[in-house]
Amino acid sequence: MIKITDSAKKHFLKLLNKQKDGTQIRIFINNPGTPNAECSVSYCQPHTIKDTDTELNFEKLSIYIDEISLPYLKEAEIDLVVDKFGSQLTLKAPNATKVHKLPENAPINKQIEYLLYTQINPQLAEHGGYVSLVEITDDNYAVLQFGGGCNGCAMINVTLKDSVEKALMIAFPVLKGVIDNTEHQHGRHSYF
Repeated sequence: MIKITDSAKKHFLKLLNKQKDGTQIRIFINNPGTPNAECSVSYCQPHTIKDTDTELNFEKLSIYIDEISLPYLKEAEIDLVVDKFGSQLTLKAPNATKVHKLPENAPINKQIEYLLYTQINPQLAEHGGYVSLVEITDDNYAVLQFGGGCNGCAMINVTLKDSVEKALMIAFPVLKGVIDNTEHQHGRHSYF
């Protein structure tokens, strides 16, 4: 699935030696299946590991991948390139921008996340923004969180009601509506 060179493994182990016990590595794709897809690496604390994560075991090293990122990381390669200017971790994920289909029986939260990643976020990315699903309430409201240019944007209510909510309600009639859970702070990052 993912090729990790020995030099990259050594680099990860060196980084992990400076972290709390139990800390491992998480690899994920931001905006998977879109032209803005980016492969990312972060620390993974034990309390953030989900049952749906895939664990790749290497000697003294575990790498976790979330369920949504997994198909986009097929054939990915992680390497540590060392030259006279220093070292750089490189992540190549040739499938990161390809759109993958979800199984028809995927849970509704995964279907909503998929719609957000593949249809809504590419539109929001034009203004430097994105939205993610926080949860679905017991009474069928989708709780969302905005980031980037959408956080603090003066037009967020229009975006929420006329774009995001409308698309979700059409695709998922079981939903009663959406709730914006974002702590909006207007600043330079805000689109308007």
